[in-house]
Amino acid sequence: METKNLKPITNKLLWIFAVGQFGWSLLSGVVSNWMVYYYTGSPDQQNPNTGLFASGITQEPILFKLTLFGLVLAVGRIFDAVTDPLIAGWSDRSDYKNGRRIPFMRVMAIPFALCTIGLFVLPQTGIKALNDTLLFVLLIVFYLFMTMFCTPYNALIAELGDTQQHRINVSTYISFTFIVGQSISFLLPNVAGSLEGAVGQKNSIRLAVAVMAAIACIAMLISAFFINERDYIDVKPSETKPFSSLIKTFSNGQFRRFVYSDVIYFFALTLFQTGLAFYETKLMEIEDTWTFLLTATMTAISVCLYPIVNILAKKIGKKTLIITGFFSYSVVFLITSLCGKGLYWGFIVAVIAAIPMAILGILPQACVADVAELTRLETGEDRSGMFFAARTFAFKMGQALALVIFTSITVSQTAGSYRATAVVAFITCFIGAVLFFAYNEKMILSKIKELRGTGEI
Repeated sequence: METKNLKPITNKLLWIFAVGQFGWSLLSGVVSNWMVYYYTGSPDQQNPNTGLFASGITQEPILFKLTLFGLVLAVGRIFDAVTDPLIAGWSDRSDYKNGRRIPFMRVMAIPFALCTIGLFVLPQTGIKALNDTLLFVLLIVFYLFMTMFCTPYNALIAELGDTQQHRINVSTYISFTFIVGQSISFLLPNVAGSLEGAVGQKNSIRLAVAVMAAIACIAMLISAFFINERDYIDVKPSETKPFSSLIKTFSNGQFRRFVYSDVIYFFALTLFQTGLAFYETKLMEIEDTWTFLLTATMTAISVCLYPIVNILAKKIGKKTLIITGFFSYSVVFLITSLCGKGLYWGFIVAVIAAIPMAILGILPQACVADVAELTRLETGEDRSGMFFAARTFAFKMGQALALVIFTSITVSQTAGSYRATAVVAFITCFIGAVLFFAYNEKMILSKIKELRGTGEI
C-alpha cells in the first residue's frame, strides 16, 4: 500500500491553527463570563449594568434553591457534554474531501457566532415565559454549534502534534490564543460603555457582543480555510461507533486517572469564573470596567511564564507542573474567599492566578494527546477526536454541576454567598491536585518511545 507523502508540520502551521482557538474562546468567554452577570443579580450605583436583562427572565427559585437560569445553564452544559461523543464519533468516522475535521469547522463558524449574538438579543420580549423558552433553546443551540466546531478542532491537537515537541508547542500556542480570547471577552463592559451614548444602555451591550462575535468568526474561519488537513494528516476514518469508542476511551486506566482530576478542576474553575465579576464588584467593590485590566494583567504575566512552562515540561515532566498548578489555583480560590475591599485585592488574585493559568492552560491538552497517541500506536486506530470529546464530556458535566451550585448558593445575592462559592472551589481544587498523583506520565511516554522504535516521542 502506497504511503502518502505529507507536508512537514511547522510552528507557522500550528500558529494558524491556534488562531481558531482565539475565536471560539472569545465566543465562549462572552457567554460564560457575562451571561450570569447580565441575566442575574441587581444593579447598584457603582455597577449599573449588573442584572441589566434580569427583569425579563424568571429569577425566583423553582425547586428548593435551584433557579431557572441555573438549571437552563446546567442543562445546556449537559446537552453539550452528551453531544461531544456523538460529534467526535461522526468526525472520527468521516472521510470528506477536505478531511475529517476541517469541514466541520468551515460550516459551523458563522452559525456559532450568530447564536452568541442571539443569546443577548432575542430573549428580551415582554413575556417572561417566552424569554425563558428562547433563552433555553438558544443556549442549547449555542452549545451544539460550539461542540460541532470545537470537537473536531480539538482532535487536530493530537493529529498536528505528531511529536512530543509539537504536542507541547501546539498546546502552548492554543493556550496563548485561548487566554487572549478570554481576556478580550472581559472588555465587553468597556466596549459597551463607549457605545452607550449612541445606542443606549441595553443596545450597547448587544452591539458590543456583535462586534466581538464578528472578530471571533473571522479568527475561526482563518484556521478553517488556511489549513489543508489532507496535506498534513493521513486521514484514516475510524470504524468504531461513537458510544463504543467512548466506552473504549474510558476503559483506558491512565485516561480515567487524568479525567478524575480534570472534572474536579473544571468544576472549581467554573465556580470561580462564573463568580469573578461578582467577586470583583460585590466583595472587592471594584467597578466592572476594571475587570479587563485585571484580566489583562493576569494574562500578560501568564504569557511571560509560557516559555518557562514549555521548557520545564520537557525537563521535569507535565505531571509535576500540573499538580503545582492545581495547588496554586487552590491558593487563589482561598484568597478570594477571604478578600476585602479595594482594587489591590483584584491585583493580588490576578498575579497569583497567572501561575496556574499558564500551567493548566498548556499541559492538560498535551496529556490527552499523549494518551491518544499511545492508543493509536497500540491499536492502529486513530480515535483522537473521541479522546478529546471524552475529556470534554467529563469536564462539562463538572461545569454543569458548578453552574447549578453557583446560582443556588448565590440566590440570596449576599457577600457571604459569593464567598461560599470561592470556598467550595478551594476545597474541590485541592482534592483534584491530590488525585492527579495517580496519573503515570513516565509510563505513557516510555511506551510511546518503545512502540515508535525511535528516540523521538
